[in-house]
Amino acid sequence: MSTTTLALNASATTCCASVLEPSLSQDQAVHLAGIFKALSDPTRVRLLSLIAAAAGDEACICDLTGPVGLSQPTVSHHMKKLTAAGLVEREQRGRWAYYRLAPGALDNLSAALTAPRPR
Repeated sequence: MSTTTLALNASATTCCASVLEPSLSQDQAVHLAGIFKALSDPTRVRLLSLIAAAAGDEACICDLTGPVGLSQPTVSHHMKKLTAAGLVEREQRGRWAYYRLAPGALDNLSAALTAPRPR
């Protein structure tokens, strides 16, 4: 019976060791939470997807209103949130704003959530 108890204790120690070593600092977690908060709205996720799929890797605000069925001021509000989160970049051309994915933004999110596991 003592062999079973010893095996369970060793397994529990190994299992819990990685939980005690966070892969993100508090500041990193707060930063990532802000980005995910911007993505918590389905319209913003759709807008990001539309921009990612756009020809030339950018989209004019005028081309984003129709697919999401919202007015230009509402889409501009959502785009402001995505820009503030660092997910997209904005360029003003005359009276129209053009958006493109921020380089590496989605890769950085993915990397933060798939940090190497301890061996």
